Amino acid sequence: MADPSADRACGAGLVQAPAPARLTVLSGPSGVGKSTVVARLRRASPRIWLSVSVTTRAPRPGEADGREYRFVSESDFDAMISSGELLEWAQFAGNRYGTPRAPVEERLASGVPVLLEIDLAGARQVRRAVPGALLVFLAPPSWAELVRRLTGRDTEPPEVIQRRLEVAQVELAAGSEFDITLVNTSVEDVCHQLVALTEAPSGQ
Repeated sequence: MADPSADRACGAGLVQAPAPARLTVLSGPSGVGKSTVVARLRRASPRIWLSVSVTTRAPRPGEADGREYRFVSESDFDAMISSGELLEWAQFAGNRYGTPRAPVEERLASGVPVLLEIDLAGARQVRRAVPGALLVFLAPPSWAELVRRLTGRDTEPPEVIQRRLEVAQVELAAGSEFDITLVNTSVEDVCHQLVALTEAPSGQ
């Protein structure tokens, strides 16, 4: 007769594989409030891992390397592209931005939900590379409000703001490509919705 205690001892040594974690992509036009929503989400749900993009642009006042971005040289960025280290990358206003692949894959494999805050071009690349990713589009309450937010910035010259407005029109038209659209009328409400979407197991 088999010893039940032996079965219990054997079962106690089993390690349950982590549930499949979801990769969520948050995108939307410049000035819609993505960074504000992500900052609120960081405080609301530390469990969600927020990918830090690499960029070739210079740091802005108050930014720290490895926190808002990893700041790299043009040659380093070229090397990351050549070696396949980037899950996605895009160029805007003369600078390049990209998502390191390895940290994302490591977190997902260990059951940690991952959120990427990237632009439209990057979101399309992730859709091709990770078909199961959830793409969330953050939309402004209105075009007038988006223009107000962009023109009220003091960190960029007028030509860059004008370029952002032109790009924003294109990005708003692409909202239908995304799985879900959240309208940013309240940072708190959007954050709660985004946490629920990101923490749901992959495939749900």
